[in-house]
Amino acid sequence: METITAPFYDFPKYYDLVYGSDWKAEFDFLQACFQKHAAGNVRRLFEPACGTGRLLVKLAAAGYRVGGNDINPKAVAYCNARLERHGFPPSAVVGDMADFCLDQPVDAAFNTINSFRHLDSEADALSHLRCMAAALRSGGIYVLGLHLTPTRGEPVDEESWSARRGNLTVLSRLWVTGRNQRRRQEMVGMSYDIYTPTRQFRILDHCSFRTYTSRQLYGLLGRIPEFEVTSVYDFGYDVQQPIEIDSRSEDVVLVLRKR
Repeated sequence: METITAPFYDFPKYYDLVYGSDWKAEFDFLQACFQKHAAGNVRRLFEPACGTGRLLVKLAAAGYRVGGNDINPKAVAYCNARLERHGFPPSAVVGDMADFCLDQPVDAAFNTINSFRHLDSEADALSHLRCMAAALRSGGIYVLGLHLTPTRGEPVDEESWSARRGNLTVLSRLWVTGRNQRRRQEMVGMSYDIYTPTRQFRILDHCSFRTYTSRQLYGLLGRIPEFEVTSVYDFGYDVQQPIEIDSRSEDVVLVLRKR
């Protein structure tokens, strides 16, 4: 199979097919969180690291005013083209999730698919959370999902997904190639296997994520007094089933409310 080594996020069409097909559970969960945890009505939304806008376009169609940013220009162009195609303003911008300012506060924000861990230093993570706190009105919420590093038990080291649209099939795989606990780095490999009627090829990339134990995560959040953790869930996305984070927790979704 032909192999292309290139940044994963430079191929928004394939990314969106794999990760955009499973939008409904997150969409329903977010709306339930807005109703349950935010003070007042939620109308204005923001997604840092919005990527292809798989959730933004669905939420816009549900009547919300949406916006987002992403550091990848190709993803932003894809997101805005999608919004315009469905009759909505092109409201995503190229920007750094650790350094941004909104023109006016929003009612809620979300980042549900581990993008937070691309921030590779404590300083960047703090800067992001401070930007988010400034972006929200009082009583607004930030729904933040990420993978933790368990301190008991073995972490999951490989995941795979597949999706098909018409004659296009994409198989996606992610695997851990190494961990450096002192530097808090998790190195991963990522691949897309692409199948069309006329071509088969693989896109290969590598990147690193910052690691968080439950203690490290709560230590970080404790430095942002504007936020309180109102509830925690897992990737089952059931707003009626909150969880408590413990030493075995991996997939968590925190609801942070601005005081």
